Amino acid sequence: MNNKSILALTTAVALCAGCVGTGPNTENGAVTGGVLGALAGAIIGNNSGGHNGAAGALIGGIAGAVAGGTIGNSVDHQNGTIYRSEYEATTNVAVPSVPPEPPSQSELQTAQPTPSAVWIYGFYDFDGYRYNWVPGHWEIPPPSSVAFVRPHWRYRGGAYVYVRGYWR
Repeated sequence: MNNKSILALTTAVALCAGCVGTGPNTENGAVTGGVLGALAGAIIGNNSGGHNGAAGALIGGIAGAVAGGTIGNSVDHQNGTIYRSEYEATTNVAVPSVPPEPPSQSELQTAQPTPSAVWIYGFYDFDGYRYNWVPGHWEIPPPSSVAFVRPHWRYRGGAYVYVRGYWR
């Protein structure tokens, strides 16, 4: 396998790693981390005396994609709901029938941190396998946004597709 094949494979792995995440920072982090990791790994591998640039690119790309995706995912979660349309919030999770949601959890609304902050009530997010509770929290709406749309299932093309919460 030549260096170009290794770099292409590494980039594909980075892109796929980003697709698993929950938002644009996860995806961007995985892609950027994969590319930078592949470049750094190729340089280190080539300069190590054994001219192992291809192996270094592969290892660096995978490690960079995982690290970048993890950091981006953390940013997505810190930012809370980041999608601006149903199209952006639609996931690849499609099921023949909607899995039942667990009972809602009780929560205490904290003091509003700023006058522009909006309280987002807690909700269950579906990751493709199970529901995960996202506690209620304050968010400052993105510019030009007026309302938060809670996560929901939408019937499309013979299956139910999961749509994450988003601002409109």
